[in-house]
Amino acid sequence: MTGASGSVAIPSLTTPEPAAKFAVSAIIHQKERTGPGVLARGKSLAKYKKKRARELKHDRFRDTTMLLADRLAERVTGRGGQILYGLVAVVLIAAAVYGIVRWRHKHSEEAEQALGRAIAITRAEVSAAPAANSKDPVFGTEQERAQRAIDEFQKVAAKYGEPYRSEARYFIATNLLVTDRPKGIGELQSLAQNSGETGVLAKFALAQAKETDGSYDEAAALYGEMAKLNASIVTPESANLRLASVYNKQGKKKEAADLLFNMIDAARKAKDKDGKPAPESSAAREAGQLLKKIDPARWAQLAPAPAPDLSF
Repeated sequence: MTGASGSVAIPSLTTPEPAAKFAVSAIIHQKERTGPGVLARGKSLAKYKKKRARELKHDRFRDTTMLLADRLAERVTGRGGQILYGLVAVVLIAAAVYGIVRWRHKHSEEAEQALGRAIAITRAEVSAAPAANSKDPVFGTEQERAQRAIDEFQKVAAKYGEPYRSEARYFIATNLLVTDRPKGIGELQSLAQNSGETGVLAKFALAQAKETDGSYDEAAALYGEMAKLNASIVTPESANLRLASVYNKQGKKKEAADLLFNMIDAARKAKDKDGKPAPESSAAREAGQLLKKIDPARWAQLAPAPAPDLSF
């Protein structure tokens, strides 16, 4: 068969789909191929091909992702129970730790409140005729107040652990100095052997008790030890001030004056972190008053106290 139709391949039942599309496009007139409608159809076809390519690419990504997920699932197959038990154990441990921390915090708050109530009793008013409208506790004698405080501190020591137990024992000992002095001194001697702030406070209270009782040698020895500790709760200045006071009571005027002079001189020459004169402590100011009383001539040799820094 010749002519235009002779160049057309007639597809058979077994001809693939692309061949049929080519046969249809082969008989389109050249004018039609270059018309706007044909161009529009060409652009649509190009867009369709790009969209289809993106879809195929997306499908490959999804297939790769699913393949990795399947491999991961295979790896954890048979270990799911172990992982579950591990997660449960982690949750239980975290809950236990949280519970312990919360309990300790609550326990500490309770101990501090109980200790605070007992301390408030030691500062309560002593009066034979308390005001009728007074809301705070008032005691008739020092002994009555001390015994009530001892009872409260004993509750703290029995219920709570450290550091509250040692702190309560310290306050019990200081109040025993009022109700049973020998027993109180024995308790302070025992506590003074401990390290930490409670031990330092107990040693200072013991030295004060010895000074009050007129045991000046023992008091001086204790104050001298404390001055060397360089503790923050009882500073060397506080310890040396008391030591100078004991020297003065013993009639050792020169030793007392030398100690006070050196302490005040060092305090007035001290500098802060910015290189400015450090403010005098209350112990240094009290030492100046004591030195002026003991040895006015020596006090006059001191450099003037630094002027207070009023700059902001």
